[in-house]
Amino acid sequence: MTDNLALDRQVCFALYSASRAMTARYRSMLDSLGVTYPQYLVLLVLWEQDGRGVREICDALDLDTGTLSPLLKRLDALGLVERRRSSADERRVGIYLTEKGAGLRAAAESIPAQLAHSTGMDVDELVALRDTLSRLTESLHSFPTPTGEK
Repeated sequence: MTDNLALDRQVCFALYSASRAMTARYRSMLDSLGVTYPQYLVLLVLWEQDGRGVREICDALDLDTGTLSPLLKRLDALGLVERRRSSADERRVGIYLTEKGAGLRAAAESIPAQLAHSTGMDVDELVALRDTLSRLTESLHSFPTPTGEK
């Protein structure tokens, strides 16, 4: 008889374990940059498009503002980002990379390849995994909970 509640049969635990291992691997690579994994994610968003609003960054990272605000404060204190009010709309605040923050991109260029190498998986496997996880995330976000929330 199969035990459906056995820990090694749980998709959630496999994802949790993989996420913890991935974050630990990133942590060792990011130490040299002086940033944490969540800070690195914010930098990735800004390296793609500088000057994004707080809401845009929250949406890109699937974070709430209460989680993002302390990250931005720490990145600001590190001299990697700065907040600027829009001259066209004073209510809008953009998050911009400083010269130091933009310069960190070159040092981070090798991180994806280092991470890929440490997995022992080839590029096609990693792309397939990323695509599968993206589909899973979309499905889970769109599936209503028992209370009707998404």
